[in-house]
Amino acid sequence: MQRQKPNIRNLSKEELITWFTNHGEKAFRGRQLWEWLWSHHAGGFDEMSSLSKKTRGLLKQEFRLPSLAIDTVQHSNDGTIKTRFKSEEGYTFEGVLIPTAKRQTACVSSQAGCSLNCKFCATGYLDRKRNLGYDEIYDQVASINQQSLEQSGKKLSNIVYMGMGEPLLNYNNMMKSIERITAADGMGMSPRRITVSTSGI
Repeated sequence: MQRQKPNIRNLSKEELITWFTNHGEKAFRGRQLWEWLWSHHAGGFDEMSSLSKKTRGLLKQEFRLPSLAIDTVQHSNDGTIKTRFKSEEGYTFEGVLIPTAKRQTACVSSQAGCSLNCKFCATGYLDRKRNLGYDEIYDQVASINQQSLEQSGKKLSNIVYMGMGEPLLNYNNMMKSIERITAADGMGMSPRRITVSTSGI
């Protein structure tokens, strides 16, 4: 079986800088790549126009850059937008933009499916496929933020982890996604505007 290439977004900024210097490039190229991954939300290496074609080709040889596909989008009369995302292997999960007069809230998923079987929740009737990676949670937020900008000209003001899955059963990825969302070189959102919901784990 062919070894799967590593997900480049699992590398730290320091590891990216080291990769570039080991390949005879300047250290600042690693910082540029980091910005493409987290600030510019690049969906593929070919979008990284500040990197040479040769460098982009080498990155494609050594790494993969998974990005979420949008499967379906539903618009409600009140401005709510529900998006079904699809992972690189085809698992689906949902994120929702909830606009009000004072807030633009993203409701995001932490798992594809759920294992808790809560009777009041439709997701409880779906089998849990896997935990979402922190980059997949981050990408949901980035995509919903773009929807908010396109619909109202406003950035997201709040995030709630109330979508598919139980966030505390995906604790490490959930916390790392918050770290990236609140980072100055990520989305720079205040932690006070993020709510993690739990069924009681």
